Amino acid sequence: MYIKQIIIQGFKSYKDQTIIEPFSPKHNVIVGRNGSGKSNFFAAVRFVLSDDYTQMSREHRQALLHEGSGSAVMSAYVEIIFDNSDDRFPTGKPELVLRRTIGLKKDEYSLDRKNATKADVMNLLESAGFSRSNPYYIVPQGRVTALTNMKDAERLALLKDVAGTQVYEARRTESLKIMHETDNKRTNIDEFLVDIHQRLDELEAEKEQLRVFQDKDRERRCLLYAIDHREQIGIQNELDAIDERRQTGVDGADDDRERFIQGEQEIADLDAEIIELKQQIGFLKVDRTQLEDERRDTARDKAKNELEVKALSEGQSAAQNAKARHDNELREVQENIRRREKELAQIMPEYNAKREQEANIKAQLLDAEGQRKRLYDKQGRTAHFKSKRERDDWLRKEIDAVNMTLATRKAIAMDTNEEIAELQSEIKRLESEVAELRSNIDNQGENSMNIATEIQKARDVRDQLSDQRKELWREEAKLDSVIMNAQQELDKAERFLSHMMDQNTSRGLAAVRRIKRQHDLDGVYGTLAELFEVPDRYKTAVEVTAGNSLFHYVVDNEETATRVLNILQREKAGRVTFMPLNRLKPKPVNIPKASDAVHMITKLQYDPMYENAFQHVFGKTIICPNLQVAAQYARSHAVSAITPEGDRADKKGALTGGYHDPKSSRVDAVRKVVTAREEFETHKTRSSEIKREIEQLDQQITAAVGELRKIDQKKQRLEGNYGTMRQELRSKGDDLQSRKDALEVKQRSAEKIEADLRELGEQQTSYETELASDYKKALTKDEEQQLERLSSTVQDLRRQHSELSAMRSELESRKSEIDVELRENLRPTFDQLTAQENGSSGSGGSSSKLKESQRSLKRITQNMKRSSQSWRRIRSRSSSSSKTLLVLSRRIRGAWK
Repeated sequence: MYIKQIIIQGFKSYKDQTIIEPFSPKHNVIVGRNGSGKSNFFAAVRFVLSDDYTQMSREHRQALLHEGSGSAVMSAYVEIIFDNSDDRFPTGKPELVLRRTIGLKKDEYSLDRKNATKADVMNLLESAGFSRSNPYYIVPQGRVTALTNMKDAERLALLKDVAGTQVYEARRTESLKIMHETDNKRTNIDEFLVDIHQRLDELEAEKEQLRVFQDKDRERRCLLYAIDHREQIGIQNELDAIDERRQTGVDGADDDRERFIQGEQEIADLDAEIIELKQQIGFLKVDRTQLEDERRDTARDKAKNELEVKALSEGQSAAQNAKARHDNELREVQENIRRREKELAQIMPEYNAKREQEANIKAQLLDAEGQRKRLYDKQGRTAHFKSKRERDDWLRKEIDAVNMTLATRKAIAMDTNEEIAELQSEIKRLESEVAELRSNIDNQGENSMNIATEIQKARDVRDQLSDQRKELWREEAKLDSVIMNAQQELDKAERFLSHMMDQNTSRGLAAVRRIKRQHDLDGVYGTLAELFEVPDRYKTAVEVTAGNSLFHYVVDNEETATRVLNILQREKAGRVTFMPLNRLKPKPVNIPKASDAVHMITKLQYDPMYENAFQHVFGKTIICPNLQVAAQYARSHAVSAITPEGDRADKKGALTGGYHDPKSSRVDAVRKVVTAREEFETHKTRSSEIKREIEQLDQQITAAVGELRKIDQKKQRLEGNYGTMRQELRSKGDDLQSRKDALEVKQRSAEKIEADLRELGEQQTSYETELASDYKKALTKDEEQQLERLSSTVQDLRRQHSELSAMRSELESRKSEIDVELRENLRPTFDQLTAQENGSSGSGGSSSKLKESQRSLKRITQNMKRSSQSWRRIRSRSSSSSKTLLVLSRRIRGAWK
């Protein structure tokens, strides 16, 4: 076995993978200059084969990783390949590949490219002769020098260590330690045996004492039995005497009992009536207090509205006079505006006609003057040119110039037409917006009245909902008192009932009711006592017969009972006995058919679905008039017989009975609890309904208040927008007028451009005609005649144009005068008057305030009247209830006396 190859990567100075081979099977020598990595190579071999690199911290592992100038490596490994031809390693392979990989958080071994644990690697090395107890197969640098410098004692210890004798020394030390521990354990066992012997002696003494105690206890019990037998005989004699006295005075006792029960019932009825009257008085006091507060608030609001109505009424006459003057001024301005607009409407057709005629005459005048000018120009050109060629060249230049001018004029004409179309569109839009603004301003008063109506309706809805909520608050306050009293009565009845059973049963029944309510269990019906009704005559007999079965819980099946029991046990909430209806199988009983034997179950009223439960408890019992008859039927028919007073005889011959206090009746206690619980649940349900209704009304009131706020904001926006609309109308009017003036200027410019285009076209045609004609020194005869006609035509057209221009100017001045008056005087005055009127009505003028205050005063007066009537009615009822309470209290005191 020898090392064939070593592969190092990332270990200390070996960053890249380094393969060192081949190795000699005998001796190998590594030489190199300082810093070439000889020590790191030797450390790599020790890293794999030695125990020097075992328990390493994170810093030690970091020190083994390469840290060069470049990026540091995260892991490193050293792999040694052994020649295993001599089978020193028991692997059965000719080679063994051993690798150790180290990182910041890992330290792993692998054998033959497979992961292996450190223990497996060390065991394999041990089998090949690499002993951990004698690690001198690797001699590090400086070890030989240290051997030569050792002292004799140290060298002897080293030789022992090399020879392997230290192992035996360690084993000897460990054996001595085990022997010492064994001696200590033997000493402890001896002490424990001594303690056991002492305890046995003590138990023998206690055994003797127990035998003496048992003898004395047996003697004591004999004496107690003799004493009890003597007392039993005496008690039996006394019972016989008491029974004899009871039999002789039973008739009088029954009468006394009946009178006592009747008196108790009367007192209970009076107490219930007193409680009810006290509750009614409390309700009436609450109502009276609430109505008194409401009446006080209503009176304050009424006085406030009366003062406001009075103040508004005093200023109403002055406001009416001012309104009359305002209306007269407004009508006068409207009449002036209509008259001026009518006059303007009459002038405009004539003005437009004259303007159109003037434009036509001017166009004809310009055409005639142009033709005449061209003829004069043609006549004068004959003196400037010597030949036709010179004339034609000049004409062609003029035609080109005219073409250029025509193109420019046409472009200008197109731009002007586009601007005219745009101005007309803007004017149309502005006229529509102005008309819309005027319509909105005219409708301002109507919109204000509509909004005032909406506000009043919203207030009526809010007040109506508030009144409904106040009524519900009153009812809720009453119900709180009723629920409190019902809760007290229920607690009182439950405490009284709980005293008739043990605490665990009481807690268990309360827990079952809570579990049924929480888990919504349908098959849990109730206790047996809650499921039937019985006449008062047989109440005592039923209680004695049922006993504790009255508090057994009736369920539909055993699964429901098991489910409830599991919850009870988990919560440790008491103890309850269940009666599953599907498991109750009552047996037939021989009931005597006689008039003095009544089957008890026939006197009970219950739901037929509980038949099995009642047959199980009451099916074997009959009611007899006295104890003698009961005992006779119990023996003859093997049934349980009981008297109405509760005296009982069973089939075994046992007689039981005695006095039963009617105040401690379980049936009555259960009835009171059921009645109190039903009343409490009814009031609780109604209270929940009222709370839901109040929540709904709160939401509706919030919505109504929000709607009222929206309408009020709409009103404020309408009032605030009025001035803005007036300013916008004035601005748009000025803009419209400026656009109209600009349109008129553009139209005149377009007309002039159109005339220039016609003149240029005619001039071009003239040039082209002249260019096509022969070259002559003078005009033709036709042209001379045309020139004469044009001169007379121009004079006539100038005269007509002058007359039409004068007429048009006169009409235009009148139109401008009317426009200025409408724009600068009449319409601003009308807008100002309209603004005053709309501002008065829109901002809540005196008239609208007066009407609103009168309506509020009327509503508050009705509310106050209704509240006063309710208050007087409640005060009367409260006084009557107080008198009734006083009478009942006197009756109770008399009954007790």
